[in-house]
Amino acid sequence: MPLPLDCLGRRRTVLQLGAMLLGVGIGLPAAAGSYADFLHALRNDEVDTLRRLQRQGFDLNTRDEAGQPGLMLALRSDSLRAAGFLIAQPGIDLDALGPTGENALMLAALRGHAGLLRQLIERGAEVNKPGWTPLHYAATHPGPASVEMVELLLEHSAYIDAASPNDSTPLMMAARYGNPASVRLLIDAGADVTLRNQQGLNARDFAAAVERKDLADLINRALRAKLGPATW
Repeated sequence: MPLPLDCLGRRRTVLQLGAMLLGVGIGLPAAAGSYADFLHALRNDEVDTLRRLQRQGFDLNTRDEAGQPGLMLALRSDSLRAAGFLIAQPGIDLDALGPTGENALMLAALRGHAGLLRQLIERGAEVNKPGWTPLHYAATHPGPASVEMVELLLEHSAYIDAASPNDSTPLMMAARYGNPASVRLLIDAGADVTLRNQQGLNARDFAAAVERKDLADLINRALRAKLGPATW
């Protein structure tokens, strides 16, 4: 016996709803799988996976379980090709902050990835920010990349005497942790050697605290040149 038209209509509606519910059921694990693939690709430098996810409409600004933007996860994982791919995408938020207030430019500087630092700046990443800055992080790096990064940031108007939350400057960080050539570069570029942080320490004190005598002497000479010998 054929079904009445109203029954056929209700049956069609039920079938459509069932199909929609099945679609939702299938879509949820697919989304979870895409998220896992995304994190794996970032940690393992898998650019092809990122391209596939992008084609599927996956948001490349997605954050990891700790709230860290994908670009920052790639940088922290030293996945340089993956990071470069993300930086090149027009929709990427280059200035997104992680849970500790760091951004991609800061992480690139901290890990000595001068090429990616340059790419970020060329794509329009903000060089200056309140508190800790990319210049602080570049100055802290002990390797030869530090000089290139410090120079590049200064060329793009990084504030040379930027104050951290406790008023430490890039010169102070370089004096304690960084490449000696970066200390000389910052002094030659006009860093204020007289500044002190909230603990009352200046750059000379930072160098002396870790027995970097040559740097302490260099900063002393810069202090005498600025203040005159009568103050010592």
